[in-house]
Amino acid sequence: MTIPEVAWALGRYYMGLPTRAVTRPRTYGIDRVPKTGGVVYAMNHMHWIDVPLIGVVSPRNIDFVAKAEAVNLPGIGQFLRWHGTIAVRRGESDRDAVRRMRESARAGHAVGLFVEGTRNDSGRPGSAQPGAAMVAIQEDVPVAPVAIYGTQFWKVGDWSKCSVAFGEPLDVSHHPRNSKGYRAAAVDIQQELRRLWEFLVTTHEQGRPRNAVPPA
Repeated sequence: MTIPEVAWALGRYYMGLPTRAVTRPRTYGIDRVPKTGGVVYAMNHMHWIDVPLIGVVSPRNIDFVAKAEAVNLPGIGQFLRWHGTIAVRRGESDRDAVRRMRESARAGHAVGLFVEGTRNDSGRPGSAQPGAAMVAIQEDVPVAPVAIYGTQFWKVGDWSKCSVAFGEPLDVSHHPRNSKGYRAAAVDIQQELRRLWEFLVTTHEQGRPRNAVPPA
């Protein structure tokens, strides 16, 4: 086993169990995630708890993309690198990060990007940046839209119930391999994320029925 595989196997217990206890997660559409092959997780992001939440409910290990400031921190940075985290310098063209994301997808891994580029405190999913679309188009892999709801209310000691909806894999290969195509594909991803997020809003209002099915 590789170091990331070992780190994820252990982490699903020592981090997964407490994360489940404090978020009480419920997942919808998890069977839609491709079981093998490269895939790009495109996720909204409202709280730091999103990272362990997605990590524990995902059926696949994830090579998360995180800001370089976090990955370069002493201690925590090494911990993130053990889990296959890819560092990206925000606000500038980071060709090395793009190369590593593409290599990860090409190797058959799940690459995890929070598509807004940073945490969004508006209470609703924001605009999707083109990074996830670019990797998917360049490596000809599907995008798995992943909507997260409930974490915008989550606080230590006031643990709101959190839910995750997985959409049908999106094929964005019909978009051209240029900046215009990446932006257009990002709009497709953004629309699907918002549809899934609105589904979760309704699902929470209904008491989170287990048999609810996300829109296809």
